[in-house]
Amino acid sequence: MVVSSACPKWHEGLGLVPAVLWCKVHVVHRADLLQESRERHTAHLTPAICFAVPQPPTITKQSVKDYIVDPRDNIFIECEAKGNPVPTFSWTRNGKFFNVAKDPKVSMRRRSGTLVIDFHGGGRPDDYEGEYQCFARNDFGTALSSKIHLQVSRSPLWPKEKVDVIEVDEGSPLSLQCNPPPGLPPPVIFWMSSSMEPIHQDKRVSQGQNGDLYFSNVMLQDAQTDYSCNARFHFTHTIQQKNPYTLKVKTKKPHNETSLRNHTDMYSARGVTETTPSFMYPYGTSSSQMVLRGVDLLLECIASGVPAPDIMWYKKGGELPAGKTKLENFNKALRISNVSEEDSGEYFCLASNKMGSIRHTISVRVKAAPYWLDEPQNLILAPGEDGRLVCRANGNPKPSIQWLVNGEPIEGSPPNPSREVAGDTIVFRDTQIGSSAVYQCNASNEHGYLLANAFVSVLDVPPRILAPRNQLIKVIQYNRTRLDCPFFGSPIPTLRWFKNGQGNTLDGGNYKAHENGSLEMSMARKEDQGIYTCVATNILGKAEAQVRLEVKDPTRIVRGPEDQVVKRGSMPRLHCRVKHDPTLKLTVTWLKDDAPLYIGNRMKKEDDGLTIYGVAEKDQGDYTCVASTELDKDSAKAYLTVLGKAVDPWPWGQRPDRPRDLELSDLAERSVKLTWIPGDDNNSPITDYIVQFEEDRFQPGTWHNHSRYPGNVNSAVLSLSPYVNYQFRVIAVNDVGSSLPSMPSERYQTSGARPEINPTGVQGAGTQKNNMEITWTPLNATQAYGPNLRYIVRWRRRDPRGSWYNETVKAPRHVVWNTPIYVPYEIKVQAENDFGRAPEPETYIGYSGEDYPKAAPTDVRIRILNSTAIALTWTRVHLDTIQGQLKEYRAYFWRDSSLLKNLWVSKKRQYVSFPGDRNRGIVSRLFPYSNYKLEMVVTNGRGDGPRSEVKEFPTPEGVPSSPRYLRIRQPNLESINLEWDHPEHPNGVLTGYNLRYQAFNGSKTGRTLVENFSPNQTRFTVQRTDPISRYRFFLRARTQVGDGEVIVEESPALLNEGECRAAPASTWLPPPTTELTPAATTATTTATPTTETPPTEIPTTAIPTTTTTTTTTAASTVASTTTTAERAVAATTKQELATNGSSIWDIRAWANSNWANITWSHNYSAGTDFVVKYITSNKTEKSIPVKAQTPSSVQLANLTPGMVYKLWVFPIWSSPSEHSYITFTTSSAYTKNHVDIATQGWFIGLMCAIALLVLILLIVCFIKRSRGGKYPVRDNKDEHLNPEDKNVEDGSFDYSDEDNKPLPNSQTSLDGTIKQQESDDSLVDYGEGGEGQFNEDGSFIGQYTVKKDKEETEGNESSEATSPVNAIYSLA
Repeated sequence: MVVSSACPKWHEGLGLVPAVLWCKVHVVHRADLLQESRERHTAHLTPAICFAVPQPPTITKQSVKDYIVDPRDNIFIECEAKGNPVPTFSWTRNGKFFNVAKDPKVSMRRRSGTLVIDFHGGGRPDDYEGEYQCFARNDFGTALSSKIHLQVSRSPLWPKEKVDVIEVDEGSPLSLQCNPPPGLPPPVIFWMSSSMEPIHQDKRVSQGQNGDLYFSNVMLQDAQTDYSCNARFHFTHTIQQKNPYTLKVKTKKPHNETSLRNHTDMYSARGVTETTPSFMYPYGTSSSQMVLRGVDLLLECIASGVPAPDIMWYKKGGELPAGKTKLENFNKALRISNVSEEDSGEYFCLASNKMGSIRHTISVRVKAAPYWLDEPQNLILAPGEDGRLVCRANGNPKPSIQWLVNGEPIEGSPPNPSREVAGDTIVFRDTQIGSSAVYQCNASNEHGYLLANAFVSVLDVPPRILAPRNQLIKVIQYNRTRLDCPFFGSPIPTLRWFKNGQGNTLDGGNYKAHENGSLEMSMARKEDQGIYTCVATNILGKAEAQVRLEVKDPTRIVRGPEDQVVKRGSMPRLHCRVKHDPTLKLTVTWLKDDAPLYIGNRMKKEDDGLTIYGVAEKDQGDYTCVASTELDKDSAKAYLTVLGKAVDPWPWGQRPDRPRDLELSDLAERSVKLTWIPGDDNNSPITDYIVQFEEDRFQPGTWHNHSRYPGNVNSAVLSLSPYVNYQFRVIAVNDVGSSLPSMPSERYQTSGARPEINPTGVQGAGTQKNNMEITWTPLNATQAYGPNLRYIVRWRRRDPRGSWYNETVKAPRHVVWNTPIYVPYEIKVQAENDFGRAPEPETYIGYSGEDYPKAAPTDVRIRILNSTAIALTWTRVHLDTIQGQLKEYRAYFWRDSSLLKNLWVSKKRQYVSFPGDRNRGIVSRLFPYSNYKLEMVVTNGRGDGPRSEVKEFPTPEGVPSSPRYLRIRQPNLESINLEWDHPEHPNGVLTGYNLRYQAFNGSKTGRTLVENFSPNQTRFTVQRTDPISRYRFFLRARTQVGDGEVIVEESPALLNEGECRAAPASTWLPPPTTELTPAATTATTTATPTTETPPTEIPTTAIPTTTTTTTTTAASTVASTTTTAERAVAATTKQELATNGSSIWDIRAWANSNWANITWSHNYSAGTDFVVKYITSNKTEKSIPVKAQTPSSVQLANLTPGMVYKLWVFPIWSSPSEHSYITFTTSSAYTKNHVDIATQGWFIGLMCAIALLVLILLIVCFIKRSRGGKYPVRDNKDEHLNPEDKNVEDGSFDYSDEDNKPLPNSQTSLDGTIKQQESDDSLVDYGEGGEGQFNEDGSFIGQYTVKKDKEETEGNESSEATSPVNAIYSLA
């Protein structure tokens, strides 16, 4: 038996690897030498079976035979195999055993035969070239890989040579030799100038397959550039350039563009003698070429001559191979792909110009490396069975066949009496356990070889059923079904089926037993239900399994939806009543326009239908009801049409009843009177009657509108056309809709006449280059006027002397063939029937087919205008080369690379059109500092002509785009951290960044400060000069050209910044724990807060937040009350869940003092309109309708500053839930900052007055004391005014001036410094300074000093400012 596998990891047969969990194997027993199939079965092998069955090795992966490697990389020679037991691997090199362990650079992958040669530690890859072969062995045989010829890629240097100037006469042929250095693989050859401009090639100048450059004739302009041969090597990605050739063209006449353009013959104008063609390659009149079967054959003919010859190809005695040939290199090369023996023969190329022609014959011989006719397949045999391995191959010459067993020639293997070799076949008879082996077949001839491994495995396995036991199969009644019973065994078991334990084998009638073990029933009936048993038997035993079959009733839609026409706002119902098997779960789904229908809150899905409330135009479409169970499904479809006008709510009108009793009277040749009785208008007056007709000759069964009449008439005189068999019907229309059509009238046949009009829309245009297709709009049934309608088509060249051609056709189309390219024609189309012809038709102008333009724009010149635009000029093509109507010139361009290293660019081709016959244009919107390529074409109605030579140009540097982002963070009140990213488009070499920023407070702005950064710096920290002012930042990237686009950001306003108070010991109190707003805590459903970026329309001064509000407070030393600055708005997100599953969530409010942007997300159907309702804290209510849009948003204007608002969002047809609101607060209008009392003049004056009063008291005390009076000042001072006392309670003040922070009330001066609002002589400035003192005369000494540095402050025992009272007491 032969085994073919469908296993993902097994080769042919029982592939055994530990990772395999199951395997599907097709097993075929071979009973005799005639290879007749005896049995075939499919088995799913369980893991237990897989691991129990031995398998000889099988090669699963190997490197290609001719293996070329990159010398810069490590070498991997692949060899993978499978088998049971797991194979071991060994290698030979150049026919000798290769000891992997002895070479430290060589290793073998674990559980694999793949060789790894590592050169990271040094070594020469060339030392490892050679022929490698892999051997995979286990206990049951040895498998071989193909011989792998390893070669190292080479890219030798071009030999040094001196190239002289080549002198040639104008018009003479010339070939420039390339002779590239031999590489492995061979290099790709192309020609360029020394300035790296590609050499333009055409049928006159082209490159041959050998790399040489051929000139059919040399022209003077060929000397305008030099010619260098370039070789590109594949593996090393290097290009080597040969020294350029320089041409010197000797001419008889000077170059004159004007004379050339106006002369009909370019060569005679140049004084060049015209010559007949001659072959430059190949030489002579005949040659031969040998090619191998399956590869591409390339034949080449290059000819010289003036003018340049055209090349055509032929095959002697037949046509060129169809579907396999391709002309290349301007028809100079013929490629035949995938050559076969039938392609051998004689081919000849014909080179011709107006002076003559010449031909060259190439005799092609097709040889063939060996290819398989019958590749040997793996054999699995039971003990005592017979089988055979067949190895048939073909080739030219005929290949020889050699058999090997386990890698050794079969002649030298141990004798096997059950084996007999007969040429390309090995016959096995009465095989026994232990005869397993791997056989190799080698088919070879002088052009190559084939090597195939096929194992023979002798197994002895009792039957096993591989399907799960006690399967349950459900099937719909009267459907075809199949019971599967996969099995395995060796010898292959015999399988039989039984039902309900009965002894009769099931086969025949409704049952069909397949060889793979399946039992098929052509039609399952109720009586087929029961338990089926499959029994597999061979000589080693038997196995059985049971399958229970249940037959179910089909699912059917007994009443499906019907087509309906409804008015907008009504409530249509679509029926879907289903009958199904009660033991199966039924699922009913609805589709709209073949896509799943979203059941919104306007729709109600019931067990027997679908109801749509308030139907809208968007609901129009196909509705499909799909009823499905796990076994089957049924569907029904109907179309719902929605009319535009809404239904009046009262009284409820309906469509009118159909008109009836149609009657024809006053019968005339061209008219008839139609009368009808109106139907009931159903409480909605009839507004119109529509009369329709149907005729039975041209479009039988199709009704057409004839005319329309007011709703107050019941008869009309109808105009008729000749030769129409009419019948009529009438439709009544009211505001609700249209009635059903009336029953049709009796038929009325009008008499015939000749046509009165001719077809319209006559056009003539070519669909191919050699034809003209004439088309027109045919006459309809009411215009034919008689039987056998036909059209007389006339045409002629647009020449009064030309003769007319005509053709009579019935189809509205006629094609004129063999026309010249793009020639104007006069066209007439006249209608005719059996009664005569229509009047003489009009004459129309048409054109024959266009061909692609033959010439490309030349002398394309590029002038750089700026970094993003160029100006183009070109020489227009001659009109006779356009071969059609000139539409436009096109410039195709693409960005080849950026001049910046490692910057990826898109190379997508773009084009700019220049309509009309023009020779200049501008290409704009380029990227600066990039390399571009450009080529031009001329375009007609057929398409693009040939492309001009590719021009390359660089764009200069430009200014960069704005940085991708500018992020601002405020970690504290003293600094602002900036972070930005590089521009998306640098447009040049970045030289740095320019940052301008200024402080602002309301309408007041400070001095602009400038910082410049290096191009690699993307972070910067700004030290704030006061905690109140915000900052505006302007950031630009810069190149040598100048500054780029600016990105502007503002630092966010601080939350509750006016509530800051100085804490004891000069520290800021930490912010309290974040709490939810009251609205958030009372919400019924609250969505998870997100941190989305606000919409672009929101001004930068708005402060977006999520569902939480953070409040920061601190103690104040001046007053015990808390001052509140402008508060940031809290935006609360909620989710409104409708009863039908649709919902609104993520409602966000972005508020300022008098406006708020509201956004939300929802999953209602597209086109749903919404209402935004909001109420202020003083119960003022407003609602705003919002049309359907994406994204969903609205802006509320004219809000009250500092007001708390409640806001609801809900669909326009719904009402809001009581608890589904969010709250937000508008910010207070800008007011002047609160004034610190310590900085006010009146306070300072009061303190100075107190100090003066105390001074006077002291003077009085001194005077009294000097007079002997007693005053206990010393005692009082000693007791209460200890200089070391930090808690002086009488007259002392605490001030916090940590790190020289500016006061919250300070203002920014124009020079960027911060000044106090009133006097500089502030008590805050006295804090943390030196000891305040008085002079001997009692005068106050200057201003108090502020702290100089932090260490000085920390060295003092008290960080308090010395108050004036302390200073006075210290003098006592």
